[in-house]
Amino acid sequence: MTRLSDATRHIRTKQAGPFWVTMDIWFKDEDSYTRYHDCPALSAETFARVYGTNADFVKRIPMPEFNLVKISYPRATPQGGMIERDMHSGQQYARLLDIELD
Repeated sequence: MTRLSDATRHIRTKQAGPFWVTMDIWFKDEDSYTRYHDCPALSAETFARVYGTNADFVKRIPMPEFNLVKISYPRATPQGGMIERDMHSGQQYARLLDIELD
């Protein structure tokens, strides 16, 4: 089984305002991008389940010229709230590293 961390060269998450998180997934090469960019393991439903959001609000933007998929989703709680554990969302990608793509 290929995990997300095996098929990518870099993944980063960052805040996209106080209510959204954006994740950039750079695949290792064009072949990896072509094979995995649209796989069910990277679906809106997966992000909704993992990050506790509504799948209807998950946005996926494929960028084949960069072997990249940009995914944005609403934060479970607003940035800076009392229960905030990752103010800049820089560690959110870690939950996906072991997701199996095939």
